[in-house]
Amino acid sequence: QVQLVESGGGLVRPGGSLRLSCAVSGSTLDRYAIGWFRQLPGKDRVGVSCLSSGDDSTYYADSVKGRFTISRDNVKNLVYLQIDSLKPEDTAVYYCAADERLRTCTLKPLEYRYWGQGTWVTVSS
Repeated sequence: QVQLVESGGGLVRPGGSLRLSCAVSGSTLDRYAIGWFRQLPGKDRVGVSCLSSGDDSTYYADSVKGRFTISRDNVKNLVYLQIDSLKPEDTAVYYCAADERLRTCTLKPLEYRYWGQGTWVTVSS
């Protein structure tokens, strides 16, 4: 059973940076496409970035391009989301997700089978 655990969230001022981590256990990370999503209470979960398993191609939502960077460390079984130039509208619970059936990742949450529990990111002065 694959398990994902996010960490690294917190309170940060606008313009600041955070690095979120997603620890993957129960399988080898390089088999999985990985997605990062965010959600506010009562709102839909929205994809912000993903990383494919085949060629490590990356995709970003338009709202985060140039500010978010996704990467993986297959040795440590960790996935990262570097978030720079944070804005108040980036405030949300951030989730990582994984699925071995996807060779090319997607920003559609319904395509992912495994999910972490989420980590809060609050951007406020």
